[in-house]
Amino acid sequence: MSTDLFAGVPVSDYRAALQWYERLFGAPPAFFPNDAEAVWEVAEHRYLYIEHLPERAGHAKVMLFVPDYPATLRALAERGLHPAEVQTYDNGVSKAMFRDADGNEVAFGGSTAES
Repeated sequence: MSTDLFAGVPVSDYRAALQWYERLFGAPPAFFPNDAEAVWEVAEHRYLYIEHLPERAGHAKVMLFVPDYPATLRALAERGLHPAEVQTYDNGVSKAMFRDADGNEVAFGGSTAES
């Protein structure tokens, strides 16, 4: 089964969130469907979008598995972003959680072994 994905993250301050998510993904959005949404393509046919919905902000949890976890964390650190929390599991997989100003969580997971 092939599945496309749109994961939404509600935010209270759209402009501030737009800047933070540009730093998180290291690029501007792929497109803007309207004045209250910005969309990043995180993998082919898989998107994360922010949407100005102040009444729902702060409750999103998204996790992305990345092929090179150590390199991803280094790139994020170079852009001034550091995880709020890191969990490492017995199987050698780790999860680094980043939180935007509203408390929405975007985590990156993968093997801790260098590629």
